[in-house]
Amino acid sequence: MAAPETPMERNLALELVRVTEQAAMAAARWMGRGDKIAADKAATDAMRFALASVDMEGIVVIGEGEKDEAPMLYNGERIGNGNPPSVDIGVDPLEGTTLTSLGRPNALSVIALTERGQMQCPKEIVYMNKIAVGPEAAGSIDITASPTQNLRWIAKAKRAEIPDLTVVILERDRHADLIREVRESGARVKLITDGDVSAAISTAMPETGVDVLMGVGGAPEAVISAAALKCMGGEIQCQLWPRNDKERQACVDAGLDLSEVWDIPRLVGNGDTFFAATGVTDGEMLQGVHYFGGGATTESLVMRSYSGTVRWIRARHNFDQLNKLAAESHRPSYEGVPYSAGRARVR
Repeated sequence: MAAPETPMERNLALELVRVTEQAAMAAARWMGRGDKIAADKAATDAMRFALASVDMEGIVVIGEGEKDEAPMLYNGERIGNGNPPSVDIGVDPLEGTTLTSLGRPNALSVIALTERGQMQCPKEIVYMNKIAVGPEAAGSIDITASPTQNLRWIAKAKRAEIPDLTVVILERDRHADLIREVRESGARVKLITDGDVSAAISTAMPETGVDVLMGVGGAPEAVISAAALKCMGGEIQCQLWPRNDKERQACVDAGLDLSEVWDIPRLVGNGDTFFAATGVTDGEMLQGVHYFGGGATTESLVMRSYSGTVRWIRARHNFDQLNKLAAESHRPSYEGVPYSAGRARVR
């Protein structure tokens, strides 16, 4: 499955960030309005529309579910304009639907891209147990060891003490024992309600103050996080976490080993990888969408594994000009992207 680390002929990074910008601007119109379904739909529709014009022949490996259940960006859908390169796509048009609907921080629109056949997401289960760290602690973790032992190794790698470390964990009942052990080890705990992709990436950004992500979260989010951490020099390890006997048996029937450790090469391969994220609501990592009369500002993070380049892009969008360009190019109008108060046209 894994291929040598070779670059794609074209750098798709800036094309992908335009996609997440459009999804973020569509979703941000629903910030704090209490309707997470509408926010997610706006982001998904905008992202699908934007992806249609990208120069690639893509297959959605991580989308909104199966075709019959998710008419937009479903798993297996072919996207792009059909030109090379052939790629796998993982999307989360709105990571943090609840965060957006309640006006809480750290909601993102994210997309990951690998060469064809490199992105792997187990379809038999919903969740994976995860541990993720940034570059300083890469190579020092082992998900099969205890949380306390991992914290010892991480502290040593970072030339710190365990009480200096901050561990981010999803606030879920299933994490009661994990939270207790981390607290007893002396480390600091940061509980989050949603958004473990953002949390995983934050481990590779010293300014966030997060040292490690631990706990059970979505399997698709693990793959998208792996793409970002690969670009940033971090590390993530995961194991399948079936919720019940039905999922456990499905894994067995599919030939999956529940004890296997899924690392970055297992999740996104060894080929060229791209990642882009745009803030929807203000967060520790990215600012959200800010509107002004006739436009908006966005802040995005875009990266590529082959070069190791990580870019922060702050953009100012002029809706009137974008609408004018769309009209001149005879592109169809689209209601979901908020370039104007009425019918919105997109580039």
